[in-house]
Amino acid sequence: MGVEIKFSQSYFWLDSWIMSNIIQLGTVSFCDRFVDYKIDPCRRLYDQMVLAARCCTANIAEGTSRYSTSIETEMRLLDVARASLDELQGDFFHYLLRCKADIWAIGNPNREAIWTMRMDKPQYSNSLFHDAAEHILKQKSKFAPWIESDAPTVVANALMVLCARVNRMLESQLQSQLKLFRQHGGFTENMTSERIDAKRMQAKESGAPACPKCGKPMIKRMQKKGQGQGREFWGCSEYPNCNGIKNI
Repeated sequence: MGVEIKFSQSYFWLDSWIMSNIIQLGTVSFCDRFVDYKIDPCRRLYDQMVLAARCCTANIAEGTSRYSTSIETEMRLLDVARASLDELQGDFFHYLLRCKADIWAIGNPNREAIWTMRMDKPQYSNSLFHDAAEHILKQKSKFAPWIESDAPTVVANALMVLCARVNRMLESQLQSQLKLFRQHGGFTENMTSERIDAKRMQAKESGAPACPKCGKPMIKRMQKKGQGQGREFWGCSEYPNCNGIKNI
């Protein structure tokens, strides 16, 4: 796969990122309207819920932008986004418990409507941020009957469903990235491969001897263990597939 360093904002096209923005907007609105000083006198719950919602959006963006250099980092950050969603979902859950409100079960018409609501595909021009903002607000309007409701229990239930839906999306992304990691390795493996490829190229250009076993160019190596520790020797550039060596 190799290591590529390039600018990436591919997350703008991800439904998980778009919907996490909707959750973040909905959470801020919910906290502004319903998390008052009576239930949150120190404003800790308010801060924690808003930060959890922001953390999800930010980690999806940061993780996806690291795709070209480190699949491991992307997977770790997507997993952090999942954990933030779980934390936020738990806060809504406890809010509903505190209100002794009904939590929508599978089959509830409101829950099913939110769960199955289709998202439009983004159509962006060169004005990426402008177009993305319009797209997010347009998708948010589809959930307005629930997340902009005057009933806090309706909003809390709706945002719980959206959290579960984004979590499912992130699970699918992680499975896809795990498959790529198994095929191509991660950042450490690819950096090692880049270093070995560079050494092979240097060996060819410097006229290094050919391996006595396979004929490929050899690379200067250093013995790391034993009585000859620190001694330089020629080792085959195809190691570990070929273990040919020559003394210097």
